[in-house]
Amino acid sequence: MSVSPAVELPSANPQAAGSRSLLYAGIVIVVGVIATTLAQTVILAYIPLQNLLKNTLHVDRSTTAAFLFWITMPWNVKPLFGMLEDVVPIFGSRRKSYLIIGGSLAAVSWFALTLIPIRYGTLLAICVIVSTAMVVASTAIGGFMVEAAKGSASSGRMTSLRNLAEQFSVLVSGPAGGFLGMLAIGWTGIACGGIAFLIVPVALWFLREQPSQVARRGYLPAVAGQFRALIGAPAMWIAAAISALFYMAPGVQTALFYLQQNELHMSTETQGFMQLLNGAFGMLAAALYGVFLCKRFKLRSLLLICIVLGAIGNMIYWFYATLNQARVAESVYGFGFTMAEVAMMHVMVRATPPGSEALGFSLLMSVRNFCLYGGNYVGSYFIDHWHMTFHTLVLLNGGTSLLALPLVFLLPKVVTMVRDGTKVDPGVDLTQSPSHAPHG
Repeated sequence: MSVSPAVELPSANPQAAGSRSLLYAGIVIVVGVIATTLAQTVILAYIPLQNLLKNTLHVDRSTTAAFLFWITMPWNVKPLFGMLEDVVPIFGSRRKSYLIIGGSLAAVSWFALTLIPIRYGTLLAICVIVSTAMVVASTAIGGFMVEAAKGSASSGRMTSLRNLAEQFSVLVSGPAGGFLGMLAIGWTGIACGGIAFLIVPVALWFLREQPSQVARRGYLPAVAGQFRALIGAPAMWIAAAISALFYMAPGVQTALFYLQQNELHMSTETQGFMQLLNGAFGMLAAALYGVFLCKRFKLRSLLLICIVLGAIGNMIYWFYATLNQARVAESVYGFGFTMAEVAMMHVMVRATPPGSEALGFSLLMSVRNFCLYGGNYVGSYFIDHWHMTFHTLVLLNGGTSLLALPLVFLLPKVVTMVRDGTKVDPGVDLTQSPSHAPHG
């Protein structure tokens, strides 16, 4: 299936037009990622919501983790939104229109939080609506990023830019979330709603998009073409398996929140500072990957090394016993886990089939989200019902992350044995089967 690209690259002055197009794409990606990340229910609102659940509604770890699991459930069906956005343009647009709709709906939903009664059920419902709106906009940003990256041979740099924006969101969300955690939950809704709306004017001004031709061919043939592309893309399924094995480890994030407050007696401001350290070292990792590593080393080597760094980042929480140790652990985790995230997203971009950018990338991200937040619930369940210690859970988490390493060698050489900036022959299918591509 062939779909008109979302990134318009004028040809009158190729060099100047290409630079301007990349600049505009970078602006859309950075603002889009910040708007759809910082305004998420589990980023800026993470501390306020967990503080509300724990200290106002008085629920236990597993109930809090279940709340987080359900409000992130829309992210698990992200591929459905990806398929919709790839084959059903609105006013000829497959990206801009969905960004405007998603950003506007998310803003309105967040503002509604100032009006609802503070009960578990109603809070859960409004947060699910917010997450659904965020998924609409985030899916459009993902599809746009894949198109821009493949069109400019900059998968590693675009992925790094995305993660820089994401880690900036984590950095800001720490102190800001800690401050909002001391206020009424309505202030969190106002802050998140304003941030979510940022993508609307940016999409209107900077996103250049050619009219889609999908409607002329018909939606059913387009959907069939999407499924054929996915089925014939084993590299994408291997990338999904690698992501699942890394993220499926029993998670520690909710257990860590309770440990911080119950045993280390951290205030919400101190918890926010821990997130700031996490985000700062995550930004350092993303910058190092995009500026230097992805252009110097081949993707396979980076992926292997970064998965190990991610496992080390998980296991460093074993030393989480004092305030000073917590500062070191958050810094190491932020650096190691982000290195693994950037490398895996780099693979996701390269393994996504052409013409199915939003669907393919969202499918891979859904695997990541389901395993990450599902693992968080499993980890909390182990502590609440199996009485597993936090330190045992940390070792289990880090050790199981390493199970992803062997699958790296199953990825086709054409996907992984490249450095960023290498122009790919347009006739080469980056998603071809390992049986048709050499391994290294």
